Amino acid sequence: MSLIKIDGAGHMMGRLATTVAKSALQGNKIVVLRSELINLSGNFYRNKLKYLAFLRKRCNVNPARGPFHYRAPSEIFKRVVRGMVPHKTARGKEALKRIKVFEGMPSPYDKKKRVVVPQAMRIMCLKPGRKYCYVGRLSQEVGWKYAPVVKTLENKRRMKNAIREKKRKIKRKLTKTATDKIAKQAEPYIKVMKQSSSRSSAPRILSICQSPCLWTVRVWI
Repeated sequence: MSLIKIDGAGHMMGRLATTVAKSALQGNKIVVLRSELINLSGNFYRNKLKYLAFLRKRCNVNPARGPFHYRAPSEIFKRVVRGMVPHKTARGKEALKRIKVFEGMPSPYDKKKRVVVPQAMRIMCLKPGRKYCYVGRLSQEVGWKYAPVVKTLENKRRMKNAIREKKRKIKRKLTKTATDKIAKQAEPYIKVMKQSSSRSSAPRILSICQSPCLWTVRVWI
């Protein structure tokens, strides 16, 4: 069981949901970040009309029975995934428990490596010039009130990342300077270390995860 952290920005909702659902059913833990930047094909007005029609669907006898209409981007995405999972069986329920979706990028995950799903990305799926919209904007129009809060927190995160990256660059530069300074003195010792390591080390075979072309690493500030 592996933990896969996906940066949802720039992905098509349906394509990403299928990948997430299948991976969760296989036993992986999935975290989807920045769900407000997931894309829907078609222009915004058309998608808004479709969602408003969905909001009108309810139980006439007692609306509290459902269906429940979520407004947050994370909950909208979860509901899409739920439709692709046998959620009434024990296996489906366990799979849904392994999926977490967030708006923005909360603190445990902002410093960790994220991945993208190439076959679900908008630039790979949609023909250039086709219209699309963002789930975050749609949510805002139908009652989600936390878009400004998420935007503020994301700006703070980007500033912190920029400062952290600046410190890393300074550290790398100092390390390189120090390495160059002692290169001549350390050369005989490095040769001895290389010779000993080449004798002792046996060839190793490293295996990559279950589906090597499924996930691609993204560096995002």
